[in-house]
Amino acid sequence: MFFNSISFAIFLPVVFFIYWFLGKDRLKLQNILLLVASYFFYACWDWRFLFLLLFSTLLDYYTGIMMGKAKNQHIKKIWFWLSISINLGFLGVFKYYNFFVSSFAEGLTALGFQVNAGTLDIILPVGISFYTFHGLSYVIDIYKDRIKPELNFIDYSLFVSFFPLLVAGPIERATHLLPQIQHKRSFRYTNAVDGLRQILWGLFKKVVIADNCAEYANMIFNDSDFYPGSTLVLGALFFTFQIYCDFSGYSDIALGTARLFGIELLRNFAFPYFSRDIAEFWRRWHISLSTWFRDYLYIPLGGSKGGMWMKIRNTFIIFIVSGFWHGANWTFIVWGLLNALYIMPSIIFSTNRNHLGPVAPGRFFPSLKEFLAIILTFSLTAIAWIFFRAESVGHALSYISEIFSSSLFSIPELAKMKMAVITMAFVFVMMTVEWFGRDEQYAIAKIGQWPVALRWGFYYSLLIAIFVFAGSGQEFIYFQF
Repeated sequence: MFFNSISFAIFLPVVFFIYWFLGKDRLKLQNILLLVASYFFYACWDWRFLFLLLFSTLLDYYTGIMMGKAKNQHIKKIWFWLSISINLGFLGVFKYYNFFVSSFAEGLTALGFQVNAGTLDIILPVGISFYTFHGLSYVIDIYKDRIKPELNFIDYSLFVSFFPLLVAGPIERATHLLPQIQHKRSFRYTNAVDGLRQILWGLFKKVVIADNCAEYANMIFNDSDFYPGSTLVLGALFFTFQIYCDFSGYSDIALGTARLFGIELLRNFAFPYFSRDIAEFWRRWHISLSTWFRDYLYIPLGGSKGGMWMKIRNTFIIFIVSGFWHGANWTFIVWGLLNALYIMPSIIFSTNRNHLGPVAPGRFFPSLKEFLAIILTFSLTAIAWIFFRAESVGHALSYISEIFSSSLFSIPELAKMKMAVITMAFVFVMMTVEWFGRDEQYAIAKIGQWPVALRWGFYYSLLIAIFVFAGSGQEFIYFQF
């Protein structure tokens, strides 16, 4: 069930009605209703994997209780590592087994040994990386005595599988979401309107921009050998905006949907393409994952406290792991390494926290220095995205080499050029709106303060664009991770 599907357009109002009208002022019933809705939502993808989600939930719930009851640190540690091992084991089998087996066989073949790789014909369960990380953070926080074990199985299960975040995040923390699940929730009209507004903006970014950009990005990347460098630049730009509007659009819909039920999820994007350096970009892109790796990997490894060598080592580790988290392909690992290299000047010269606030605060336009910094950061990011999108590292390298050839100065060759221009016009509109809304939680958060006619004119413009210019209904990119 996609957020941009007819089935979800029916599912959401039905759940909303039952939740507020039948579960009104009855917290336990509300949570049960949300949990049932979440399991139904997940079962719509593939009901067989619902059992894996239930097993993961039961494992971490029981582990938390047993760690809380442990009479000494040794027993607590046994339960902790049992949960970690099983969780990562399932993730490894479903997501990485074939990668490791194939890579090992290819390595032996390169050395002259003939090996038949015994790969598994398995489907990657949707959202497994996300709900596994929910459970891991919960177990780690209990082990570190940051939180107490949750005894209410319904509440804990809802924390893991709340349907807006279940299949593509944001990656929540028990310290943030569980108290909201346990706290009485009352309907607030302003919150519901704000949630619908964010859903509308997310849908616009997804179906009008991301899905149309996907058509051209796929066209160019799939046949990159036949296009000149100028067209390949367009392909890189189309994918750069596709992945942003696809994933941030999903996050907008998820946060808006959660707000309809009186729940605030963690912010996942903060206008990353306005970043002035790579360090700032990674504070603004997929925030819930970046902070997860910071808190549960970078800091435990020693963070920035052990001198320059340790900072460099730990930075490379988290970026390589982040790349590997995204998928079992060398392209993702190279993408992570490239971003680690990008961020190195900020680490070495201790400028990684120079840009903590929004760019050009209180100003209509950025300064020339800020503008050039944004363009440079965006360009480096777009080059890195080529590795993320390419079929192989060799494909990415050949793609980039053709960009930096004499064909870069040729006239772009592209089918359906008129629609491509329209798509880029929508990108320009989206980026303009986000620029003027960059101080808010999402781009059109303050549109409610506009004059009524102007406000509703904007809403109807988005709706018309969604119905008239919707793309071909591409799957959300991050469902595969």
